[in-house]
Amino acid sequence: MKRTVFNNQLLPWLLLAPQLVITFVFFLWPAAQAVFQSFLRQDAFGIRTTYVGLTNYRALLNSPEYLNSLQVTAIFAISVTALSMITALVMALAVDRMLKSARIYTTLLVWPYAVAPAVAGILWWFIFNPTVGILPYVLNGIGYNWNHVSSKTDAMILVVIASAWKQVSYNFLFFVAGLQSVPASLREAAAIDGAGPVRRFFDITFPMLSPTTFFLMVVNIVYAMFDTFAVIDATTRGGPAQGTNIMVYKVYFDGFIGQNMGSSAAQSVFLMLIVITLTIIQFRWVEKKVAY
Repeated sequence: MKRTVFNNQLLPWLLLAPQLVITFVFFLWPAAQAVFQSFLRQDAFGIRTTYVGLTNYRALLNSPEYLNSLQVTAIFAISVTALSMITALVMALAVDRMLKSARIYTTLLVWPYAVAPAVAGILWWFIFNPTVGILPYVLNGIGYNWNHVSSKTDAMILVVIASAWKQVSYNFLFFVAGLQSVPASLREAAAIDGAGPVRRFFDITFPMLSPTTFFLMVVNIVYAMFDTFAVIDATTRGGPAQGTNIMVYKVYFDGFIGQNMGSSAAQSVFLMLIVITLTIIQFRWVEKKVAY
C-alpha cells in the first residue's frame, strides 16, 4: 500500500486554524477573563476595579448561600444523571426486544431531545402547576398537597424531572447502539445454560455496556451542572428559599442580577475546577472498572 506524505508543514495548521480560533475565542479567552476577573472587585457602577487577591474566594467559602448551592448542585446532578440514565436504559432494553415497531418507538423517544431546555422547563411547569396542572390534581386525589412554589422538595423534584426528561433521548440513542453491539450468541448461550433474563442482563449485557455507561455518566454530570440553567430559570429561578439554586444559576444571579462580577467570576472558576476534578476522578477511577 502506497503511503501519502504531505511535505507542506503549514497545511495541517491551516486545516486546524478554524477550530483553533473558535476554541480560543469562545472557550480559552472567556475562561482566562473569568480567572482574571475573579481577583478583582468593581464598584457599584462598574467604573473602577480594585485588585483584591483571593478575597472573593474566601468570601465564597465562608458564605452559607454558596455552600448551600454546592449541596443543592450535588443532589441535583446525581438525581438527574441517575434518573435519565436508568429511564433511558429501560427504554433501550424495551426497544432491543422489539422486532416490528422498534423504529417507530425510537423515533417517538428521540423527539424530546429537539425541545429547547427552556421550553422543556415551561412544559413541566404547566404540568406541575398547583392551580392548573394535571399532576397536582392527581396527587391531591391521593392525599399529597403538591406545591413547588413553597416546598423545596417539590421544587427539586420538578427541576430534576424536567432536566432528566430532556436528556433521556440522548442517553437512549447511545444505549440502543450499545445493546446492538452485544453479541446475541452470548445471551443465547447463557439462556441455554439456564440463566434468566435478569441474570443475563447483569452478567452479560450490563458489563458489556460499561463503556457506554461510563461515557454517558460523564456527559450527564456535565449536562446537569451546566446545561440545565434554562430549566431552572424557566421553572423555579433558584427558589423556593434557595432550594434549587444550583451553582450555574447562582453564577448568573450574582453576576448579572446582583452585579457582583468578582464573586460571579470566582464562582465560575470554582465550578470549572469541580467539573475538571470530577472528570479526572471518573477517568482515573471509574474507567478502571470499565471493560472495553
